[in-house]
Amino acid sequence: MIANLSPATDRFALLRREQLEHLPQLAHLPRSERDALRAVAHVLPFAVNRYVVDELIDWSRAPHDPLFQLTFPQRDMLAPEDFERMYSLVRRAAPSAELREAAREIQMRLNPHPAGQATLNRPATHPHLKGVQHKYRETVLFFPSRGQTCFSYCTYCFRWPQFVGLEELKFAASEAGGLADYLRSHKEVSDVLVTGGDPLVMRAEMLERYLEPLLADDLAHVTTLRIGTKALAFWPQRFLTDPDADQLLALFERVVKSGRHLAFMAHFSHPRELETASAQAALARVLATGAVVRTQAPLIRRVNDAPEIWERMWREQVRLGAVPYYMFVERDTGPRQYFEVPLERGWRIFREAYSAVSGLARSVRGPSMSATPGKIVVDGVSVIGSERVFVLRFLQARRPEWVGRPFFARFDAQACWFDELEPAFEREEFFFQPAMEQLAAEQRWRTQLRPAASPRAAS
Repeated sequence: MIANLSPATDRFALLRREQLEHLPQLAHLPRSERDALRAVAHVLPFAVNRYVVDELIDWSRAPHDPLFQLTFPQRDMLAPEDFERMYSLVRRAAPSAELREAAREIQMRLNPHPAGQATLNRPATHPHLKGVQHKYRETVLFFPSRGQTCFSYCTYCFRWPQFVGLEELKFAASEAGGLADYLRSHKEVSDVLVTGGDPLVMRAEMLERYLEPLLADDLAHVTTLRIGTKALAFWPQRFLTDPDADQLLALFERVVKSGRHLAFMAHFSHPRELETASAQAALARVLATGAVVRTQAPLIRRVNDAPEIWERMWREQVRLGAVPYYMFVERDTGPRQYFEVPLERGWRIFREAYSAVSGLARSVRGPSMSATPGKIVVDGVSVIGSERVFVLRFLQARRPEWVGRPFFARFDAQACWFDELEPAFEREEFFFQPAMEQLAAEQRWRTQLRPAASPRAAS
């Protein structure tokens, strides 16, 4: 049965920076605080919908409520000097061009594309193919141009450059024909992850245009289609009452009936996102199509940095039929200093939550860093000989032979990301560093030799 929904949450519309001043829930904040929100929203993406505002955020706890922190900009997300600059411009109602110029300067210092996304992940055999990344042998990422927005923006999002007008830094493909051609020449690829933004912001008819070419008989080696989405958490009406909800679910059924495995990579950052009747009804409808829902989220300070939160979330996900998949480490981009959790503390949070759930929830992996060489999991902290070390392992890697191989880094209680770690045992480098340097050199060489794209090649 579809949950009853109020008129305020039955029609999708994004509230953006311009509406902050008129949002009644913010009226109790002093003008200076509302201006602070607007100042940060000129630099980092902000958009939220009525469902999140009305049903997920506990306004009696704002600004400390975790869902408020998850979706509304905060002054400390910017360095003090950057915030003061933007705040003063907002307070004096500076012209849009001046605000935009100041914001761009700050954005370009926030590491907009971490982990080699814009360079090392580019398909080597099809350098002009837009909106496609191929980092791991078996998996290709696809960014449809019509899916370059979200149902609400997460303040921690590592793909924030997609949403702030930095056109030269966007990943976006206008159609799937180029992707299908690429896959035909790469039989090693078994999985395609359709991501964004959020691909489910598209109408079902448009999503079908992107997925249809991937179901061709000569792409039988592509056995899994993944959809990265936060719709189940931020807009469950997508599967319940949106005008094309039934058409969307029928599309999922068709993908499953084609013999492909359809996996929802569903982002749930806090158990409250699972508690509404709408969210639970939406999840049930998706599972009824034959799709599998796998859940993931980063560990975020002020949002979910406590083991009892993850324990509660994983238990509820299993109860509702979803599969806990990943706890990520917040990437080194955007307002990372506001959200990051030291690796040791992250590992302890994961271990405590992991030890409190049954085996069905222990399908989850983490804490995992999507770093430049691959997905690196922190397996623990140990003492080997006389040295205290992080025990690390690749869950996925640019070279398959690295996967599962343990290695060690010097213990650093303050380290929050892989690039802050050093090899243990007086080693000069990690075992994979020479290969990574060679890969970077090859990419620079290809870039230097790459001819200008013809209109046909760029299409």
